Amino acid sequence: MTATRLPDDCEAYRRLGPFTAATLPLGLLRAHALKQGCWGVLAVEAGSVGFVWEDAPDGPIRLDAGDSIVIPPERRHHLAVDSEFMLAIGLYRQSIRSAEEPFVASS
Repeated sequence: MTATRLPDDCEAYRRLGPFTAATLPLGLLRAHALKQGCWGVLAVEAGSVGFVWEDAPDGPIRLDAGDSIVIPPERRHHLAVDSEFMLAIGLYRQSIRSAEEPFVASS
């Protein structure tokens, strides 16, 4: 559904949901952002939801069953719901490659 994809060095660490209209945390309806180094993938399993980027003037993106969207760190967004749905959110951590690289001293 979106051109953005997870970086290759991300690993899953948590799954939230599935949520329905009755169980969706209210905080997801207000503007929020993922912390630095944390990526999300919102997947709609049934029905449809609106997804709003706070910095995009075009209004909600409609996500239907089978659609997903990648959410990068620190980009403010919220959900807009007006019908029945079921969705889940996967959270991913971006690995720190520099910690894996060997130290090389220069002479």
